[in-house]
Amino acid sequence: MGWSGKFGGVLRGALNRVARALRGAAPAEPAAAPVARVARERVDHILLLDGTMGSLKPGEETSIGRLYHYLRAANPRSSVYYGKGLQWREWRELSDVMLGWGVNRQILRAYGWLSTRYRPGDRIFLIGYSRGAFAARSLAGIVDRVGLLRNDCATERNVLLAWRYYEAAERRPAATAFRRRFCHDAAPIEMVGVFDTVMALGLQLPFMWLLTEPRYRFHDHRLGATVNHGYQALALDETRSVLEPLIWDSEGTGARRIEQVWFRGCHGDIGGQLLSKEEARPLANIPLTWMLERAEALGLALPPGWHADFPCDPGAPSVGSWRGWGKFYLFRAPRLVGRDTSERIHESVLGARRNWRIVIRPWLARRDKRAELLRRAEDEAGGGSGRVEPPVLAAADLTTGDAG
Repeated sequence: MGWSGKFGGVLRGALNRVARALRGAAPAEPAAAPVARVARERVDHILLLDGTMGSLKPGEETSIGRLYHYLRAANPRSSVYYGKGLQWREWRELSDVMLGWGVNRQILRAYGWLSTRYRPGDRIFLIGYSRGAFAARSLAGIVDRVGLLRNDCATERNVLLAWRYYEAAERRPAATAFRRRFCHDAAPIEMVGVFDTVMALGLQLPFMWLLTEPRYRFHDHRLGATVNHGYQALALDETRSVLEPLIWDSEGTGARRIEQVWFRGCHGDIGGQLLSKEEARPLANIPLTWMLERAEALGLALPPGWHADFPCDPGAPSVGSWRGWGKFYLFRAPRLVGRDTSERIHESVLGARRNWRIVIRPWLARRDKRAELLRRAEDEAGGGSGRVEPPVLAAADLTTGDAG
């Protein structure tokens, strides 16, 4: 190798050493700063499930529809879901109605929506009217019996599987494994608030509803251990047998508190389904404000002075139970009050009926432990011995000429 070749090799080696030294001396690029995780605030999920023919169309809104608009406007960041009731299009498909898919679809959609949004620490409020009240109670039943799917597992397939396990109504090993693999460890429901839950979920037509009810018997409408508070507003003046209310049995439930309160009015008055009779709205607002007060006491955010947005009048006219299709319902009977210790009559009823009278019917009285608990509950509430006695009375006994 010549001199020039040796010199070139030495030069290249020197340059390489300098380059390596420079690379080592160069300041290292700063490491990327860790991305700060912003803690997600607790979210209140409010699911509103409407009754038959209830929708968000102007003129067709029940108290559930009005509540949806109000809560969305009051808190745009709130998580509010609305499930419309059975519509005319679905009524034309009588096979679906008879098979229960009207209310079943409502429950499935609400369950899927909640599964995709719920995170541990969030709170759940379920509110419904009529069939929607039954749907809200059944939705709580799915969460209690099967569990609530985690959002990463809330696929259409898993939602349908959860429904099948719920429909089976038995604690099977497969259902237990499903819950352990796909569902939250716990998903407590803060409140189930319902307006006049009805038992008739099939064809609510004269005589026909008797043929369709067996298809709905798998639903779990009781208050399970996952529910903290249960509130129900009931229609004191309703007489249609097809709209017999579904009363909670407060004994043996895991709920911290259950209140079932009777208000003046018929089924439509309690749920605000007034069939264009807006002069009855101040009467319908009474159970609505009562329900909102319960939710607010549990921490649901409502705007200051919200009571003024729902003017109440105990003496307002009732929508009645004979309007429209109501006149074809010939099977009627007064409702019974006081079958459970959690029941009471709202003070607005007694205030509006200054000329009401009570007819004591001793053969209806239940002189047992439950009756004693009812009297004790009334005494603790400040009612004293002047409350309605005996504990089981026909609602007609408190009815004056303004009943529907």
